[in-house]
Amino acid sequence: MTDDRFAIRRGRTGDARVILALLDGAMEWLVSLGRTDQWGSNPASAEPARVARAQEWERDEGLYIATLDGEPVGALVVGEAMPYVPPATVPELYVRFLASDRTRKGSRIGARLLEHAETLARRAGVERLRVDCFRGPDLALVNYYRAQGFTPTETFTVPRPEADDWPGQILVRELAPTV
Repeated sequence: MTDDRFAIRRGRTGDARVILALLDGAMEWLVSLGRTDQWGSNPASAEPARVARAQEWERDEGLYIATLDGEPVGALVVGEAMPYVPPATVPELYVRFLASDRTRKGSRIGARLLEHAETLARRAGVERLRVDCFRGPDLALVNYYRAQGFTPTETFTVPRPEADDWPGQILVRELAPTV
């Protein structure tokens, strides 16, 4: 993919549908692999709580949308740490959400959005990026973030009344000071 076809823009009104479409695509892909333990099997767009969160992120200053030839192919939300993880011990930027179009797997969309998050963190003068993800039996997401330069730290569990508890992993990418 050439750089002139790929861009990252700020979020704007209407991007909740982009987030939901990306989530629906990711969930469809996970279901096709028999991996419903991460998010279940219902489309995000049919879940009121997920729709509300997408609408909240649409209004968030930390929303960025990746586009390819003008079409949305990824989303990133950065900001404060999620409420279910331990608070930061150093100044940081937290990756609250990251998703890319599963039909474009291998295009480095997620990696480029994480590079953008690092640029934002450096501009803000913070010492690290932090993210959490699903810690499933195969550690697929944990290993993805490791490949992106993150180091696993704490694990955690989010209780879910309607399903098994959700196992999570916190990862950090330390940012060396720029000279």
